[in-house]
Amino acid sequence: MSIAILCSGGDAPGMNPAIKRFVDYAYLKGDKPYFIYDGLEGLIDAQIKPATHKDVSGIMHKGGSIIGTSRSKRFFQKSYREKAYENLKSRGIDSLLVLGGDGSFRAMDVFSKEFDISFIGIPTTIDNDIALNDYCLGVDTALNVIRDATDKIRDTASTFRRGFVIEIMGRECGYLCAASAVACGAELCIIPEVDTDLSLAERILLEQIKNGRKYVLCFVAEGTAKTDYMVEWIEKKLNLETRKSVLGYIQRGGNPTVYDRLMAFEYVVRALNSLYSGKNINSVITYRNGEFFYHNIGEIVSSSYEISHRITDMLNYIG
Repeated sequence: MSIAILCSGGDAPGMNPAIKRFVDYAYLKGDKPYFIYDGLEGLIDAQIKPATHKDVSGIMHKGGSIIGTSRSKRFFQKSYREKAYENLKSRGIDSLLVLGGDGSFRAMDVFSKEFDISFIGIPTTIDNDIALNDYCLGVDTALNVIRDATDKIRDTASTFRRGFVIEIMGRECGYLCAASAVACGAELCIIPEVDTDLSLAERILLEQIKNGRKYVLCFVAEGTAKTDYMVEWIEKKLNLETRKSVLGYIQRGGNPTVYDRLMAFEYVVRALNSLYSGKNINSVITYRNGEFFYHNIGEIVSSSYEISHRITDMLNYIG
């Protein structure tokens, strides 16, 4: 058996530890591992090379992906999928390990049904929006990046007696925003999944300001499109000069945390063992309630991701 690894979609801290574990474990099992560079685009363009220990030496601490990633519109066309399959077949590659999100797994589902190729998907996205799954690679690092940035913003907010609205990534999922708001002690949190009672927030925060509160931090999930609205709301309702800070792509970078590195190792070993044994192939590994599971992509796409009530129940307006 020959297995190749590819990254697809947005980059996430934890990809490089996963790539290193993939190479080391494949050689341990007597396999010949391959890299597919630049994701599905590289698969179409035959950017496929044997992987060596030298390639993965000293990459554990690096963010991003040493083999690149991409989003591919061409892969939607069968002619390009046929080309991708021929590129794999010519090299004797019969299995793929895919680090990505929902869109990547859907693409692999179609690909594996059309051609004689097996795959295992590992949830790898800071959005943490994969159904039936609690944790995607990259999330812990992203949360720590947000925490670090917020700690710095708070210094300025408190010094100038300002409100700050911090926009958090996550597409339509509010997990990063909610978890960060709780961990950073934000006074307001606006996410798609929860209706925020701004009238209640106004009463509580005005009372706190009257009693000496110097600043207000508001976290807004990008999927709500309410960042500018909340800047105006704080200025009008709370009478605080307010700034916004869009953290943007810094949330996708940075050195992977210890937790992301350990989870990368766990995910990869389980994925490779499944491919070697022929069990649970063409599926996605998920992590829920402290255990790993395998789900057919049909189960993943037909289910909706929900933020744990443990997180949403901790959201409040009293800082």
